[in-house]
Amino acid sequence: MPSLINKVKIFSGSGSRAVAEKIAYSYGLPLGDSTVPSYSDGEFQPSIDESVRGCDVFFIQSTTPPADNLLELLLLIDAAKRASAHMVTAVIPYFGLARQDRKDKPRVPIGAKMVANILTAAGADRVMTMDLHAPQIQGFFDIPVDHLDSLVIFIPYIKSLKLDNIVLAAPDIGASKRVREFAKVLNCDMVICDKERKRANEVASMVVIGDVKGKNVVLIDDICDTANTLAKAAQLLIDQGADSVRAVCTHPVLSGNAYNTIQNSALEELVVTDTIPLKETTPKIKTLSVDRLFANAIRNVCEYGSISSLFNIDNAYQSKLGFK
Repeated sequence: MPSLINKVKIFSGSGSRAVAEKIAYSYGLPLGDSTVPSYSDGEFQPSIDESVRGCDVFFIQSTTPPADNLLELLLLIDAAKRASAHMVTAVIPYFGLARQDRKDKPRVPIGAKMVANILTAAGADRVMTMDLHAPQIQGFFDIPVDHLDSLVIFIPYIKSLKLDNIVLAAPDIGASKRVREFAKVLNCDMVICDKERKRANEVASMVVIGDVKGKNVVLIDDICDTANTLAKAAQLLIDQGADSVRAVCTHPVLSGNAYNTIQNSALEELVVTDTIPLKETTPKIKTLSVDRLFANAIRNVCEYGSISSLFNIDNAYQSKLGFK
């Protein structure tokens, strides 16, 4: 039954202010009052500037580089626990270090597991995030993890394009399971762009597994970092006879020369969410907001509602998310 005792308060870290304001507005609350004063040497001490005693508190902060974003989130969690908050949830739209989910060579850390440990040690009672690079990261936590799915944001957009002969494409083997979920909902075929890396952020070679001649192709991925993979895949698909290529990607990391790479690529457009704020604007990048999905997930957590019900495309509940 809904909580009649615990008041909900939503706060933002300094790295995710824009999306936090949208989430709070969609929930129906103003953002809580907090500040992050700092010393001249760069040391900072976040402060919650209103009472949170007995409240269900949600801190919204993507843990993108620099590491200060993660540290700020940890300090806010600690501050809330010491101020007698009833429950503290770390809302992390983009979970940084998620690509470090295993030891793929000797003497390297498992960064995602370390982040899970320190979030729990700081006092987080719950974590809410979206499209983890490796879904098994949920198992690194001994506290509840609400793993939101961007499928309910991207599918309505793809449908709105009314593309004929649509084919979905995975930019690598690792993304194939994710793309298959999209293809099942859209009732269309999929292909795979199999790539080999020389090193991180550098693709050595790529081949297309499947037929794309005369097709309108949509690439699906969770993270766009340098955009080299998407650009290379788009050009390869065009060379293989595709009529058009566009991409949807949840987390726009977009580091280095990514914006120019996208603008000069064969992509018609790159559709992303606002889990990470864009550093630049370019005609080829379109942003869809995650605010209503996160707001309703927060509401369901507080009212003991279902999280998985938010991901049903055919559910009438989608109208509340603005997708119908």
